[in-house]
Amino acid sequence: MTIDELARRSGVTTRNIRSYQTQGILPPPTLVGRTGHYDQGHLARLRLVERLQDQGFSLAGIAELLRAWEDGRSLGEVLGFEQALTEPWSDEEPERVSLGELVARFPGAAADPALALRAVELGLVVPDGETFLVPSPRLLQVGADLVAEGVPLGVTQDEVAELREEMARIATRFVGLFERYVWEPFAEAGMPPERLGQVTEALRRMRPLAAVAVQTTLARAMEEATATSTAAQVGAAGQVGLPEAIGGS
Repeated sequence: MTIDELARRSGVTTRNIRSYQTQGILPPPTLVGRTGHYDQGHLARLRLVERLQDQGFSLAGIAELLRAWEDGRSLGEVLGFEQALTEPWSDEEPERVSLGELVARFPGAAADPALALRAVELGLVVPDGETFLVPSPRLLQVGADLVAEGVPLGVTQDEVAELREEMARIATRFVGLFERYVWEPFAEAGMPPERLGQVTEALRRMRPLAAVAVQTTLARAMEEATATSTAAQVGAAGQVGLPEAIGGS
């Protein structure tokens, strides 16, 4: 990536990128002729810096932290770990839609502005000028499909809110497994440089493991819940029809 491309993908201005390099926060680019080229490691470092700033770290503190972190480790190993730590867990790309497209998918929102406001509050849609940015088109489509099946829009929004809370708890548990059994032993051993690659690979493997565990467990739970619901509905229908059958005999 050129510096302009890095700025576009990271949301950091080119001026700040150059400033980070001067402060030792961001490694210099690889020079090809007179042009500097940046890679995914630089993008990961900028994402990490942003998260640390959100947690209240100053740039001076971040620079000192990164210097201590890099001590005794190759730059490639450090950036590789940071990339594994900060790269998105989904390849889903945001989409931009018009107000008309949203109303067509969710007619009820036009009649009840509170529903539209809650969609914004939940981050399902983000107003951007005359259009809307949809961070997760897949999730929005699930909502549209549920509404098309007759589920009220407000109920689908409630489910999104509850689902996020449940997923946050699951994510915390998986992260806790990594921290307890991978990161803490690494840290207690003094973060030996030769083990950083192993820690990075363990972090990368956690991604598909977590996704498969959740998907498989959900599939089994759906099977059991559907079977239980079917038995209950059939039983209820039989109870309703039983008096009629007796009276007609």
